Amino acid sequence: MATAQLNGITIGYDDENTPVTPTPAPTPLVLLHGHPFDRSMWAPQRAALAATHRVITPDLRGYGESGVVPGTTAFARFAADVAALLDHLGVREFALGGLSMGGQIAMECYRLFPERITGLLLADTFPAAETPQGKAARNALADRLLAEGMKGYADEVRDKMVAPYNTEASAYVHRMMLAAPPEGAAAALRGRAERPDYQALLTRVEVPSLVVVGRDDTYTPVSDAEAMHAALPDSVLHIVESAAHLPNLERPDDFNAALRTWLARLT
Repeated sequence: MATAQLNGITIGYDDENTPVTPTPAPTPLVLLHGHPFDRSMWAPQRAALAATHRVITPDLRGYGESGVVPGTTAFARFAADVAALLDHLGVREFALGGLSMGGQIAMECYRLFPERITGLLLADTFPAAETPQGKAARNALADRLLAEGMKGYADEVRDKMVAPYNTEASAYVHRMMLAAPPEGAAAALRGRAERPDYQALLTRVEVPSLVVVGRDDTYTPVSDAEAMHAALPDSVLHIVESAAHLPNLERPDDFNAALRTWLARLT
């Protein structure tokens, strides 16, 4: 666990280094969490992959140990924080993955600095811009979180984030949502409402990509993952059975196996 002062705020992160570096060295893996979570959601991936790869998991600004800046956090700002952290760590090229909002921020990173990204993981996410109704809903939710805090929202979405039959993961995710700072979550929601449309971008992605989705995800259903897989020039689609929106926590062994296969292509 570490922190760095970057772009005027504190960024919390974990940087798990490979104990024995093979030749050639595997590409570092950077994983971006979703909303309203923090970098601890990637604990099963860090534990599984740190023996063979350098795994870097930041807290996005507004979440976890990173600084909270009220107002609106644009996706370009999140991407700039990712680039600044990797510059700080001396990492030029890396495989990049994200789940849900983290997947959309990964797409923003690819839009802004594709030359640094050697592979793209998109989990339980979708590339389209927000609709007018969606923008209104995101902003209304931001207002609600500022007024009420996280508990009511966390209670309502718990069984959509994690399938109810995955009880251990459900309890963990609920605690993580309750710990999210309302100001940071609201700022991210306002930025998410104004995100670009990444659908055309996906057709120009030039690196091996992995699309993962939980079979029972209702936020970003399998049909969304299939559309991304069809748009990406070089991609693999992996559907995780018996999981909803957070398959990396609900079925980590299945998720990690797909990750290893994808990472092997990048070495």
